[in-house]
Amino acid sequence: MRVLILGSGGREHAMAWKLSQSSLLDKMFIAPGNAGTDMLGENVALDIMDFRALGDFCVAESIDMIVVGPEAPLAEGLVDAFRADASLNNVAIVGPSKAGAQLESSKCFSKEFMERHRIPTAKYASFYKGEIRAAQAYLDTLKAPYVIKASGLAAGKGVIITEKLQEAKKAVSEMLKGASFGRAGREVVIEQFLTGIEVSMFVLTDGQSWRMLPSAMDYKRIGDDDTGPNTGGMGAISPVPHLTPEFMEKVKNQVIIPTIRGLERDGIPYCGFIFFGLMKVAGDPYLIEYNVRMGDPEAQVVLARLESDLLHLFDGLTTGMLSEMHVVERAGAAASVVLASEGYPGAYKKGKSFEAPSPKTLEEDGATQMLFHAGTENSGDGVVTSGGRVAACVGMGADLEKAIDAAYELAGKVDFEGKIQRSDIGRLAIPVK
Repeated sequence: MRVLILGSGGREHAMAWKLSQSSLLDKMFIAPGNAGTDMLGENVALDIMDFRALGDFCVAESIDMIVVGPEAPLAEGLVDAFRADASLNNVAIVGPSKAGAQLESSKCFSKEFMERHRIPTAKYASFYKGEIRAAQAYLDTLKAPYVIKASGLAAGKGVIITEKLQEAKKAVSEMLKGASFGRAGREVVIEQFLTGIEVSMFVLTDGQSWRMLPSAMDYKRIGDDDTGPNTGGMGAISPVPHLTPEFMEKVKNQVIIPTIRGLERDGIPYCGFIFFGLMKVAGDPYLIEYNVRMGDPEAQVVLARLESDLLHLFDGLTTGMLSEMHVVERAGAAASVVLASEGYPGAYKKGKSFEAPSPKTLEEDGATQMLFHAGTENSGDGVVTSGGRVAACVGMGADLEKAIDAAYELAGKVDFEGKIQRSDIGRLAIPVK
């Protein structure tokens, strides 16, 4: 199969790494890719939001399948554009239509979807442009901490959590005026704060059948002990400790199955990933949000633990054979530590020389390492930084402690000016001996 991956981050490098191992793969292109993906396939300088250019490339290169990494092309209707063009109908796409992408592109839509299909979630209220006073009055009825979410796409950074009522009111005002998060914040969801353990679940679904991938937990805030502003993610672990069979059964029956059935009942065809951002509260699952693609940096640890052939799963997904397939997880655990540019998630400098050793197997405990590029690009004979999140250092081991140690051992050897990272990824999740 000839495959085109859309995206340039660590998630796309992890996908390229996993797909490169498939016996079904003939040729792989990544648009636009990064310095890491360039070692696995052919990077192509395409604008992933230019659907006409993507279509022309698919015809010229006889592309069989597009794997969509980020959410933006899906939210803008990439699938719809290809399905409406007779010359592109033969191109399989791993990703939902614009209607399905609303699960992520509109938090107002997704909360209404959860409510309509009786999927447990935090209590909430939605507000739109011109409803600043109503939104601030609603905040007066709540107790701290306050959770304010931009309804639209905000690259994983559109959530503000604060203990101070006046800060919450200011955040709502700025969002609804378009001063923060732009168009993404013109609709706002104010949500009840839930206390519990965050869990990320991923499934592949063709709209009827579904298969679950390994669980993960990511770390959104920039600083240790979950301090500072939200980011796209500073690290992740897989699996999530303390997920009992009873809890997983509740997730299946109360969240996943109602979601798949809800899409079908609402007449929304779906083919691709669904990410379930869950909170485990007193043993029960509450759905916080959907994504319509793999998470980042969760993809790096989830795919590291996936034994199954990913391209084989994608082929079954797009041909209606997913129900005949099984997902096999590797034993052990995986952890990722994200290396970011100083200043992220705010302003940061690019073009810094990036030096990294070859990942290896640590002989003393059998753990293995993998390095996934994110914000990097080739420059002359070397590699330089080009983004806020620069790379993810992944460790795999027999248990979570060994995986974390391997990830940090690799992170310590990657060098670029202004490198920052969290020092506590996964530490509190290690079971007490």
